[in-house]
Amino acid sequence: MKNIDLITIDGTRGEGGGQILRSSLTLSLATGKPFRITGIRAGRSKPGLGRQHLTAVRAAKEVGGAKVMGDEIGSTDLTFVPRGVTAGDYKFAVGTAGSATLVLQTVLPALLTAEGPSNLVLEGGTHNRAAPPYEFIEQAYLPLINRMGPQVVAELKRPGFEPAGGGCFTVSVKPAVKLKPLEICDPGEILERSIRAVVAHLDHGIGVKEFNVVRKRLDWLDLEVKVESAAAAICPGNVILVTARREHATEVTTGFGRLGAPAAKVGEEAAREMQHYLSSDAAIGRRLADQIMLPLALAGGGKFTTQPLSNHARTQAETIARFLPVTVEVEEKDRHLYEVTIKSA
Repeated sequence: MKNIDLITIDGTRGEGGGQILRSSLTLSLATGKPFRITGIRAGRSKPGLGRQHLTAVRAAKEVGGAKVMGDEIGSTDLTFVPRGVTAGDYKFAVGTAGSATLVLQTVLPALLTAEGPSNLVLEGGTHNRAAPPYEFIEQAYLPLINRMGPQVVAELKRPGFEPAGGGCFTVSVKPAVKLKPLEICDPGEILERSIRAVVAHLDHGIGVKEFNVVRKRLDWLDLEVKVESAAAAICPGNVILVTARREHATEVTTGFGRLGAPAAKVGEEAAREMQHYLSSDAAIGRRLADQIMLPLALAGGGKFTTQPLSNHARTQAETIARFLPVTVEVEEKDRHLYEVTIKSA
């Protein structure tokens, strides 16, 4: 790989985790620009590539026909040289409870404008604390992607909880010639609200307690208790999903069951996050903000209102600027509301 003009990325910048690597992979695939990243997850207790990150690297390698150096567990340096995105049928398996949804978000943007349709099978964690759960992808992220021109449909086959994972979902992609910019500044009226507790091989009463905590905190007392059993999951697990579908965007907040966390605490986490979102007048939530920023940058523009930006979002903006001739401008409207504008430089 000598004499190649590489974009150099410092993996310790910003939030310093796996996102800067995944975003660099995504942008490299979409632009054809090779890069080298150093200091991957250097500040984490286990630095370097974990299994989830390695799966994302190898997924990007396969989709982009890339030459890669440093793609091994524990590696803190990686060089990635794509040769061109190829649409097709792919299967990517994390092998642990590491997030399969983050693997999807690594390769999906490049497939949105590929020369043909693609079908993906993703296996691993679908519901864990360190990543967007499947329902967030399906109900919040993909509807915005589809408004940009492509047609992307996902289907959950089996949920995968920590620590075993074993979840599976499929995604079909009908690409667009070019992505269309979006402007999402007004959230609009709430069209639908829902609270859904999911339990796998655990007491049904856990979900009931979580549901009631959320219902009371949000004053959504008209909703009937809805608890689902995820019998297909290979290990015990629990998640509560709180959804507000509005005219122009959807927000999904979550609480994840885990050892040492009472059901009331899990429900309170999901309810508090939704309450903060609804009280902010933001069109999209904090997590969706950093995830939709990259597709909008690939579209060449966009605008949205959101809550105060996370470190993930700020890192995302910095990484985008290394690969694309766009600027990401952030204007504080008030303490709880920010306007993000993405435009060609």
